[in-house]
Amino acid sequence: MQPTTPEDFKRVVEAALLAASAPLAVADLRQLFENDPGGDFIRRMLDELRGDWGGRGVELVQLASGWRFQTRPEYQVFLDRLKQERPPKYSRAVLETLAIIAYRQPVTRGDIEDIRGVAVSPNVLKTLESRGWVDIVGHRDTPGRPALFATTRRFLDDLGLRTLTELPALTEIERIMDLVDTKEIEAPAAAANEEEN
Repeated sequence: MQPTTPEDFKRVVEAALLAASAPLAVADLRQLFENDPGGDFIRRMLDELRGDWGGRGVELVQLASGWRFQTRPEYQVFLDRLKQERPPKYSRAVLETLAIIAYRQPVTRGDIEDIRGVAVSPNVLKTLESRGWVDIVGHRDTPGRPALFATTRRFLDDLGLRTLTELPALTEIERIMDLVDTKEIEAPAAAANEEEN
């Protein structure tokens, strides 16, 4: 069956996006058809699909590596109730290292240590690499030729971003980290006060 109308083309694109396990680029979507409809045509179909799915529990979004359907953020709290597994917890060292790489990339392990003021465990970088969020993108032309780390497209995709410019401002990150620290300090204090009463 060959699509003949724009609606037919749109349904093929929709089916591919719904079946895909990873975001699909426009170039990937063009390969669905025997006769290439062109990038502009596919982008028009994507815009129409985005409109068709407006106001529903799922939305079509563009990320760094392509397009995908995903749950709207406001419905995630309900879906989390179905999950049997707990999301991975990352240490403060892992999150700080990831933030340094994201905002200062490309950086060496030494750069990260200078900014954090402590040695970086090899396990921290291995955790980020195994998650697919950072990768070695080259080596600095200095003695020892240390590896340069940068974030990946998967990092952007997992955070729902198209580019690094969409990252929140560093001041916002610092404010969130301060709130986390405050809650970690207040929770044990509140428990201790309850035990005394």
